[in-house]
Amino acid sequence: MSRLEADCTRCFGLCCVALPFARSADFPVDKAGGEPCRNLLADHRCGIHDRLASEGWRGCVTFDCFGAGQQVSQVTFGGVSWREAPGTAPTMYAVLPVMRQLHEMLVHLHDALVLETEGPLRDGVTAALAEVDAATAGSPEQVLAVDLVALRSRVGELLRDVSARERARRRRRDGIPVPPRRVRAGADLVAADLQGRDLRTADLRGALLIAADLRDADLRWADLLGADLRDADLRGARLEGALFLTRPQLAAART
Repeated sequence: MSRLEADCTRCFGLCCVALPFARSADFPVDKAGGEPCRNLLADHRCGIHDRLASEGWRGCVTFDCFGAGQQVSQVTFGGVSWREAPGTAPTMYAVLPVMRQLHEMLVHLHDALVLETEGPLRDGVTAALAEVDAATAGSPEQVLAVDLVALRSRVGELLRDVSARERARRRRRDGIPVPPRRVRAGADLVAADLQGRDLRTADLRGALLIAADLRDADLRWADLLGADLRDADLRGARLEGALFLTRPQLAAART
């Protein structure tokens, strides 16, 4: 859905102002939350957008708000920017990370809806989708009042159930063997040698795959929800049908 894709032309440069970052491999300088990035122009555009990676702003390259920026800018705050109404700035900055989490949940729920075509589980996903969608349309005060912990827990359980059913269905249909025991949800696979491995239908939710060698690995229908793929080598990997894989995860990996 286009509303769940970042449209910087309709945003007030919120990620460049609201969010803090520290000098690291991802950013060349420190910046406090609420402080405009030194590269932010008066029209809310990035002055070095075409040079971000080469000048050390990797964190900006891999960041994706899932459309939360334009939602906060144009809907929650009615198109009036923090520059035009400075008094709204603190609230606007607080709303952005909440809205981003809501939009990320919407992305995953839409993916789940495609997988679950009928039955009670689909009904649960549909109901959660409506609840999260309604939360994104609220006033600033209503958005900030959302219990994200409880909501993420409910959504996470639904996505886990959808994933388990889809992966089991694929195993039965295609005779896929159960993945190795060490390849599991939350596993520490930092710098692991997984080159060419058959990881079809693996549950890698929340797994640490930082700098893992996944060249030519088969990750079809693997659950990658929340997996940390920073610097993972995905060259030649098969990712068709991978579950809950997002753009920021791919942007953080080597492809």
